[in-house]
Amino acid sequence: MTGPSASYAGAGVDIGAGDRAVELMKAWVAKASRPEVVGGIGGFAGLFDVSALSAYRRPLLATSTDGVGTKVAVAGAMDRHDTIGHDLVGMVVDDLVVCGAEPLFMTDYIACGKVVPERIAAIVKGVAEGCVLAGCALVGGETAEHPGLLGPDEYDLAGAGTGVVEADRLLGPDRVRQGDALVAMASSGLHSNGYSLVRHVLLERAGWALDRDVPELGRALGEELLEPTRIYARDCLALAGRVDVHAFSHVTGGGLAANLSRVLPSTVAATVERSSWRPAPIFGLVGSVGQVARDELERTLNMGVGMMAVLAPEDVGLALDLLVGRGVEAWLAGEVGPGSGETALVGDYRNS
Repeated sequence: MTGPSASYAGAGVDIGAGDRAVELMKAWVAKASRPEVVGGIGGFAGLFDVSALSAYRRPLLATSTDGVGTKVAVAGAMDRHDTIGHDLVGMVVDDLVVCGAEPLFMTDYIACGKVVPERIAAIVKGVAEGCVLAGCALVGGETAEHPGLLGPDEYDLAGAGTGVVEADRLLGPDRVRQGDALVAMASSGLHSNGYSLVRHVLLERAGWALDRDVPELGRALGEELLEPTRIYARDCLALAGRVDVHAFSHVTGGGLAANLSRVLPSTVAATVERSSWRPAPIFGLVGSVGQVARDELERTLNMGVGMMAVLAPEDVGLALDLLVGRGVEAWLAGEVGPGSGETALVGDYRNS
């Protein structure tokens, strides 16, 4: 058989486009650094000087990996890609900080059907900006072109992060006790969970367009759905440095009750008062338009709480002052009592 010779480009993989994407993202990655980072991007591995950890008595490394789910479909439909990386960082670093770990560095992985250098650079820009907000470095990553597996405009991204915590400062169930207070920190919106339900309800069943102006939201639907995930890492570390924090709970997939229960010992229970806050309009909108039961919403969405702190009751006032001073809306949302490791949401949400 004769014919033109085969090539990688002919198979759909453009190495040159990948190289151009790296050049475009270099400036953003350079902004997301720390003094411990050795070298720059382009090597086979990111390097981090751990001699900086010599000041720790017994440093524990913490690691986390995550993605952003089907929120990428909204970014793709709107052809706006400079915030989705920010979401990725929030999902990763705020899992690290739950145990009290300071995020040190991240790597990312982008799989796409076709490398469009400007699009890849915009995604990495968002990752870098998120890392700056979290105080960690972006030390490397990978962009993989998968023609035939993903469409030319399709992509997905994931990331992994590493942090460090002093062993005797490790937060979690062992520290939680009866009488502890629950301090809620407001989410910026949907964050990066529940988008399969949200898209199904608003885009597929209701047939709403992303550019639809929604009075309840005060902006277009697409703008609301792309609102970046709040990154709490520095706020949580500041809080743990000032008050007696026993645990944090990052409210992601599964909702508030399930995630809070993950940081409770089997000897206590948490009671969260719904009346202590009013969820943002997007949550009620999904419920009303899709006729989604409250229990289902609460199992799927964060309902306005992105992070929960479990702390000594005498420190509530100081904790609220510190968080509000840092620009984080926070409030006393409940308490810890006797039980068997469960979380109950009681009462009704505030209407005004």
